[in-house]
Amino acid sequence: MIHVIGNAAVDSVIRVDRFPRPGETIVAHGASEDLGGKGANQAIAAARCGVHVRLVAAIGDDAEGMRIRSSLAREGVLADGLTVLSHGTDRCVITVDGRGENTILSVIDGARNFEPIAETPIESWIRPGDFVVMQGNLRAAVTRDCLALAKAKGAATVLNPSPTYPVESYDWTLVDLVVVNRGEASELAGGEPEEAARTLCKKGAGATVLTLGPDGAAFFSADDEFRVNAPRVTAIDAVGAGDVLCGVLVAARSLGCGSREALAVATDAASVSVTRKGVLASFPSRQEMTDILERAALWRFEEHRQ
Repeated sequence: MIHVIGNAAVDSVIRVDRFPRPGETIVAHGASEDLGGKGANQAIAAARCGVHVRLVAAIGDDAEGMRIRSSLAREGVLADGLTVLSHGTDRCVITVDGRGENTILSVIDGARNFEPIAETPIESWIRPGDFVVMQGNLRAAVTRDCLALAKAKGAATVLNPSPTYPVESYDWTLVDLVVVNRGEASELAGGEPEEAARTLCKKGAGATVLTLGPDGAAFFSADDEFRVNAPRVTAIDAVGAGDVLCGVLVAARSLGCGSREALAVATDAASVSVTRKGVLASFPSRQEMTDILERAALWRFEEHRQ
C-alpha cells in the first residue's frame, strides 16, 4: 500500500504568452479548473499504475471538497484519509507561459492546519513494507512526525520537499528517498544540483532522485549513481510533470522495480504529461501506464536473457 500524506486542492490554470512584469496587466488566452494539490496529484499518478493508494489530506466542507472526494473515487484512490476542516478547500493558481514554464500561487490553509496523526487512523493503517509519500505543504513538524511514524512502522519513506521548508527543519535520516529538482536541491544543500543531491545523502537520506526536466533524471546514493535520459518530446506544459514522476516512481518501486527501472518508467510517464495541457488532464491514462510498465518489463527480460 502507498499512503500519500499531503494536500488536495482545486487548481486554476491560466495560460499566457509570457509572465507579466511587476505592475503589468496582460490578457490571458484562457483558464481551466481541475483537481490538484501535490498530494492528490501524486496519489492519482501512482493509482494509474494499478497499485493500491490512499490519500491522507484535508478538504473543506464545500463543493470543491466534494468534487475532490468524487474525483479520487473515480481514480481508485482510497479517500478514507480525507478530513473535513473548517478552512475551506485549498486552491492553487497556476500560470503557464508559451514555453510551457509555470508559476504557482497556493492557498493552503487546510494543509497548514492538518494534523494527520491526530485526525486520522494513519498509525493503524501503515504496515511494514508500505510506502509513505510526503511533500512540503504540511507544517514541517507534522511532516517530521509522519515520517518518523512511518519509519517506526517499517514503511519506506519518500519526501518530495516542494514547497521547501527552512533548511534546519529537515531530519534527512527519516527519509529513504528524496525527490527534488535542480533548484530545490541547491536550496536545501547548497552548491551545484548534482553535488547538492550527494550532500543530501551524506546528511542521512537513503537516496536522492534529481529531476532534470528534458534531460531526464539522476539517482544518487552511497552505493550507486546513474542517469536516466528522457524521451525527446515537444513540451507544451510542464505543470504536474514532477508529481507524475514522483507518484509513478514510488508505484514502480512498490511493484518490484529496481531503482534504475523505476526511474526510467517514471521519466517516461513524466515525458508524456509535458506534451499535454492541464494538470490531471495531462497525466498518462491507466492504459498508457500499463504500456509503459510492460515495455520496462520486456526490457528487463531482454537484459537478463542476454
